[in-house]
Amino acid sequence: MSRKLRMGMVGGSLEAFIGGVHRRAAIMDGEIELVCGAFSSNPEKSKETGKALYLPENRVYDNYEQMILQEKQLPEGERMDFVVVVTPNHVHFGPTKLALENGFHVVCDKPMTLNTAEAEEIVALVEKTGLLFCLTHNYTGYPMVKEAKHMIASGAIGNVRKVIVEYPQGWLATLVEATGNKQAAWRTDPSKSGAAGGLGDIGIHAENLAEYITGLSITQLCADLTIFVEGRLLDDDANILLRFNNGAKGILQNSQIANGEENDLNIRIYGETGGLKWRQMEPNSLLHTTNHGTRIIRTGVGSLSRESQVHTRIPAGHPEGYFEAFANLYRNFAIQLRARLEGTTADPIFDFPSAKDGLRGMKFIDTVIASNQSEQKWTDLK
Repeated sequence: MSRKLRMGMVGGSLEAFIGGVHRRAAIMDGEIELVCGAFSSNPEKSKETGKALYLPENRVYDNYEQMILQEKQLPEGERMDFVVVVTPNHVHFGPTKLALENGFHVVCDKPMTLNTAEAEEIVALVEKTGLLFCLTHNYTGYPMVKEAKHMIASGAIGNVRKVIVEYPQGWLATLVEATGNKQAAWRTDPSKSGAAGGLGDIGIHAENLAEYITGLSITQLCADLTIFVEGRLLDDDANILLRFNNGAKGILQNSQIANGEENDLNIRIYGETGGLKWRQMEPNSLLHTTNHGTRIIRTGVGSLSRESQVHTRIPAGHPEGYFEAFANLYRNFAIQLRARLEGTTADPIFDFPSAKDGLRGMKFIDTVIASNQSEQKWTDLK
């Protein structure tokens, strides 16, 4: 198949941060091109965005229903191959469901849906249709995250005993949503964000990263959620004790009122014979610790696993970051989709988070909220 994969976008108008991130990441490897979009619930904003992106007027739609149904009527050699959904949380389910029902593969921003019932329906649809679904937990795309996962699976630190994962931010330390900040407004609105605030925005990134790197599953948790900023409707701070399926214990904390913090997602994993440390703000370094010293593992340097090598884009010493990690997910999705369209099988090393990971995230949110409201110390994550 000697052509680029054709992408249609739902959401991502010119004023939206995450839409631009997705567009840049998707085209980084030359595998994907944007061919159409319904970029806003406001048709005029959608048209303005399409014009700025140099799309033909007839491929810029007023809403996602129109886009999906009209694209389906186009010849196979012209219509989009997949849909990417980059809207606020409450508009994830509708376009994802309609796309799957009409034969289109899907890439969706996290969290997958507004609630668990919607997530279960999406998982069932993915299984029924056999279509590809990628959830953009982009932090799983970093080379040193891949290396850490490989090292743990290979026994480099022995059986995991303790996991500490944190995601502190400070941008919501005041009632920013009352000042006209659009990004803050929808993230703190239960009708648009869902039952969780900071927990659903960044806490599930921490949950996903902990389970992805360790290969373990959280089985129980004890949670304490707080709304520190007066007038806010959803949580802006979370402290959670974790139990994993191998007997390991953990701590997860996320906060959006941590003054001075930017996006300091970090994880420390301790096993029987050593430990691993990784920080998203210094993503090219992975620290391998033992009682005899610390080894710094660098992206692109030395004898690294194939898992990290195939996700490393540029020579050592050149920083790789947020866009490249996003692009790795799009590249991997493109490889899997191209293989599907050509009737071949792609190497599973080109992985990406699935609909089941999305459902896992929604159940994590439900369990944390239930634990926070309960007098019981531990709550099962089923």
